[in-house]
Amino acid sequence: MKDAFGLPQSLLVLGGTSEIALATARRLIARRTRTVWLAGRPSPALDRAAEQLGALGADVRTVAFDALDADSHETVLGKVFAEGDIDLVLLAFGVLGDQAHDEREPSAAVRVAQTNYTGAVSAGLVAARALQTQGHGSLVVLSSVAAERPRRANFIYGSSKAGLDAFAQGLGDALHGTGVHVMVVRPGFVRTKMTAALEEAPLATTPEAVATAIELGLRRRSETVWVPGALRVVMSALRHLPRGVFRRLPV
Repeated sequence: MKDAFGLPQSLLVLGGTSEIALATARRLIARRTRTVWLAGRPSPALDRAAEQLGALGADVRTVAFDALDADSHETVLGKVFAEGDIDLVLLAFGVLGDQAHDEREPSAAVRVAQTNYTGAVSAGLVAARALQTQGHGSLVVLSSVAAERPRRANFIYGSSKAGLDAFAQGLGDALHGTGVHVMVVRPGFVRTKMTAALEEAPLATTPEAVATAIELGLRRRSETVWVPGALRVVMSALRHLPRGVFRRLPV
C-alpha cells in the first residue's frame, strides 16, 4: 500500500503510548490510515491506546518493543514489515529524565541517552532499511527544539535529542533518491503528562497541534518541521548568541 499525497494507509508507531504519536494516529485515521501498529512495552496503557484507535475504524495491532533492547529491534520490526508494507514509521519514543537527579546519578543520565539516542539509532536504521527494501515510505522522527542548543536546565535531554536530530538529518541525506522520505519534527514545549510538572515555556503547544503539523509536513514532503513555526526564528537567534550571553538568559 503506497502512500498517496503523503498520507499513509499503514502506520507503525515506535513508542505506542506517546501522546503526540496517538494524536497523530487519530488525525491520520480520520484521513486515510487503515492499519496501525503500536510498538511499545506491554502495558494497560498500550492496550487502551489500541482500543481507542480501533474504535475510530482502524485495524490496530500491538507489538512488544523496548527501545533499550537494541538486539531485538531487527527481529521485532522485521515481523511487522513481514505482515505487509508500512507507509509511515513514526519514531516517537523518548524520556525527559530529571536533570538535577541525573547529574548526580550518571547511570540515570546514561539511560536517557540510550533511550533517546542509541535506541533511536538502532530502530531508525532497521526501519529505514525495511522502507528502502519495499521501495517507498516515510520515517518521521520526533526531535525537539532542545536539540538546537541544549540549555543548562536540560542539557542531558537536549544533548540526546541533538544526537538524534543529527542522525535523522544524515539518514535523510543517505536515503535521498531511494523513495524513502525522512522528516524531522522539532516541537517546543508540548503540554503532555510528561511535562505536566514543569513550568510551561513560551510558545507552548499541544499534541494535536504537533499532529496537524506532521500531517502538513507529510503532504508537503518537508524535511524539517517546527512546531509552532515561530520557533524556527527564535531558535535561529538563540543558536547564534555568544555563549556568555546565552548562559545568562533565564532559559
